[in-house]
Amino acid sequence: MTTTSTETAARARFADLPGLMALMTGDEKHGPAATSTLDALWVLYDRVLRVSPDTADAQDRDRFLLSKGHGPMAYYAVLAAKGFLDPAVLPSFGGYDSPLGHHPDRTLLRGVEIASGSLGHGLPLGVGTALGLRAQGLADPAVWVLVGDAEFDEGSNHEAMAFAGAYGLDRLHVVVIDNSSATHGWQGGIARRFAAEGWSTATVDGRDHEALYRAYTAEHPGRPHAVVARVEPKDS
Repeated sequence: MTTTSTETAARARFADLPGLMALMTGDEKHGPAATSTLDALWVLYDRVLRVSPDTADAQDRDRFLLSKGHGPMAYYAVLAAKGFLDPAVLPSFGGYDSPLGHHPDRTLLRGVEIASGSLGHGLPLGVGTALGLRAQGLADPAVWVLVGDAEFDEGSNHEAMAFAGAYGLDRLHVVVIDNSSATHGWQGGIARRFAAEGWSTATVDGRDHEALYRAYTAEHPGRPHAVVARVEPKDS
């Protein structure tokens, strides 16, 4: 009997992810960058995002954009657990002709919305995606962007934050993984910077799945929403 991608996704568990990540070996794994996102990614894909392998091309799907593209191991593991890619491909990570590069490539993997890795690109692309969906009259699809705190060293993110707040892009959501790797600190915390631009915000323990879920699903009418997920410092 053939197992469908939907059945595979239904059986997926968070406990499976370390084993899937362990299949990916080689140099330049960016392990800390990947593991810092593991819980936030899992809760999104398991409980929030309205997208599956069967609906990856549907016009009304939710969009997820991984801006923190330097640590895709956790992303690949979640995609494998949810049926977007065959776990048998994971050991090829970073290899010649492998679809699993050190940065995700949207032309090689089903369900991947953008090619990422350059800091500061994901949030502006998320703003453009949300604005484009609004222009098409598509009010249901949500846009989610996962960024790292160090990306806020890039001015493009601050321009995107200001635009999204001013235009009330309420289908835009940002998850910031805060592992204290930014060069510049923000007085009062990262969430305060979003709030100053008119965003709804929440700051939570990035390892607490229930806290992440509550923050992800909080009401924010008329405003974009930012969730800052604090995890252990990168060098701890």
